Order: sequence, then structure tokens, then C-alpha cells
Amino acid sequence: MQPLRIAHWAMIALPLLLSATVQAEPIKIAHVYAKSGAFEAYARQSHNGLMLGLEYATNGTFEVDGRAIEVIEKDTGLDPAKGRTLLEEAYADDDADLAIGPMSSSVALAMLPVAEAFEKILIVEPAMADAVTGENGNRYVFRTGRNAIQDAVANAVAIGRPGVKIATLAQDVPYGRDGIAAFRDALAGTGAEVVHEEYVPTDTTDFTAVGQRIFDELQDAQGDRVVFFYWAGGGNPMNELQAMNPGRHDIRFAASGTTLSGLVRYKPFVGLEGATYYYYETADNDINQWLVEHHLERFGTPPDFFAAGGMAAGIAAVEAIRRAGSTDTEELISTLEGMHFNTPKGEMMFRAEDHQALQSMYHFRLSVDEDVEWAIPEHVRELTLDEIDVPLGR
Repeated sequence: MQPLRIAHWAMIALPLLLSATVQAEPIKIAHVYAKSGAFEAYARQSHNGLMLGLEYATNGTFEVDGRAIEVIEKDTGLDPAKGRTLLEEAYADDDADLAIGPMSSSVALAMLPVAEAFEKILIVEPAMADAVTGENGNRYVFRTGRNAIQDAVANAVAIGRPGVKIATLAQDVPYGRDGIAAFRDALAGTGAEVVHEEYVPTDTTDFTAVGQRIFDELQDAQGDRVVFFYWAGGGNPMNELQAMNPGRHDIRFAASGTTLSGLVRYKPFVGLEGATYYYYETADNDINQWLVEHHLERFGTPPDFFAAGGMAAGIAAVEAIRRAGSTDTEELISTLEGMHFNTPKGEMMFRAEDHQALQSMYHFRLSVDEDVEWAIPEHVRELTLDEIDVPLGR
């Protein structure tokens, strides 16, 4: 009878042992980002932020429900084809449960079909192209980062008020035209008005003629005169137009906030207004205080845009897995759609219709302190996610 008893208990214990083995399997998160290339510095911030987010969300254990989190790093080098291949590798060979990244919008757009083909989650952070959660998006893609139109709409909310007359300057590409269209639409009802629009090629280096046209239009406008710059990449239109002495026409500037390195270039523009995604002294919540303290301690600098964004992505991943009680894709999608979660920026929410994270932005006005190497975006007010009416992507 003894051998039969042993066999009986072995049969009972085997499923329990197998279950424990499954539960102990690590949660694999692939971070597919540009460790090398022109965005290397920003990518490093994003990865640091991601790891801090995983640490914060798990209270330092790097575990969810007894399963260790394993982060697999993949370097796209800013190459869309390579990004696509690496995401395929992460899902197929590394058996990643989900992926986070990339830096570049062109790489992100190349990666989206991979997530759909493998039916696995991709949390996009920080690529900004509207198409990521718009016409090219799919049900497996969620984005914690803001999209380009969120920037435009937030700036309209920040500077739009009765009597403001605005001329805009943007690049003559879909990013520029779509952004200004969203900006103009968001001004409706604020009392502000766009009186002139200029679009120039992305490689423009001489802004004298366009600046003169803008000043000619604004100097005859009645009210508070503003030039709004919606610009990304090379060229320096703000400096060029500043050299043309806009003050003689009582014209001031407005623009989106930028990174700490970008704020160094903003130092000549005291009083410039706009909306920003993040500044480490602005967000007033416990998570941001934790981020600032630990980032300074470990890396010797305040956290920037990309560190805050990376942390938000890490928190979102942990919260989704914890609430779903699983890494099953369908259960994660059901959990993520409409999910509210807290980040260094405050509360975010994944909109169910297009999976874009709705989030606060911050109205700022630039000041300068000789002891600070960058221009300081002084906080005017928080623009809550309810105030920023971001058009549906799809």
C-alpha cells in the first residue's frame, strides 16, 4: 500500500508544482529604444526613467504577484527596419510579454504592425507622431507619451484668451500643418484669433522674409500680438525673429516647452509663454518628488522629459499586469483600455477609443536666474486632461 500512497500524493502534487513553476516564470519586458545614434542621450534618460518606474511601482522588489520582472534591452540605432526586426525578435525569440519604446516616430510606425502580427502589447514612449495612435494604430498599441496634437492643443489652451491676435510659424510638413490646424481649432471659444499662418521648408535657415511678413500682419492687428512657433528639428526661427526686434511692434513669442538642453537655448526669451509636457519643479505630487530625489541621487541631474515619460510607461506596465492578474494580451487590453494610473505628471488615462494617454500639461512663462544654466518655465497653472480636448486618433 505504501507505493500506491506515494503515487497518489505524487499525482496530486504534480499539478501544484507545475503551477508554481508557471507562476515563478519572469515577466519579460522588452525595451526597444535608440541606445546609439543621435538620440542616445534622450534614450538613456528614457531607460533610466523606465527602470525607476518599475522600481517605484513594485516598491523596489521588481516583482509582480511573485514574478520577477526581466527587462530586455534592444538598440534600434534609430533604424526603422532594425526596430521592426528587434521587436519581432523580442516577441518570438525572447518571448517578451510586452514591449516599450521607441524614441523615433519613424521607428515606432515600423514597429506597430509587428505588435499586431504577434498579438502582443506595445507601449509607445516617447515617439510623438499622431499616426501611432491614429491612422496607423491598432488594438495592441498604447501610448503613455503625448502626441504632437496634444502639444498644439495645450498651447492653445495656455495662450488663448480674449483679444490675443496670433501669427503662426511652422514647417511645411504634415506635422506642422496638422499641428497648426489643431491649435487653431482649440482656440475656438477662447477669444483669441489666428490672423496669419506661415509654413516654410524644414531646411529653412534664413527667416528674414517670413519674419517680415509676420510682423507686417501683426503690427496692424488690434490686441495682444503673439507669434506662436510650432517647430521641431533644425533651424532656429525664434532667434532669427528675435534679432528683428519684435518689441518695436509690441509682439511677443509663444512656443511649446522643451527639454533642459533646449531650455538653455530659450534663455534670450524671457516672458515667452506656452505649454510644456514636464518640468521637474512643476508637477506637485508624491511620485514626482520620489523621481526628482532618486534621479538626482543616482544620476546627478534633475529628471527631464524622457525620464518622466519612461517612468510613466514603467508604472503603466506594472499597474496593468497587477490589475489584470496576468500577462495575457487580451486581459491586458481589457485592463488598459480606460485605465487611470498615477505618474510623475499626475494622473493619466488610456482613452479606450485610440489608446492615447490623456494627461495634464503645464502652462508656463519663462524667467531667468543667473545661477541656473537654462531658462526656467515658471508654473502658471496645470492644464488638466479634461481641458485638453485631443481629437480622436482613429
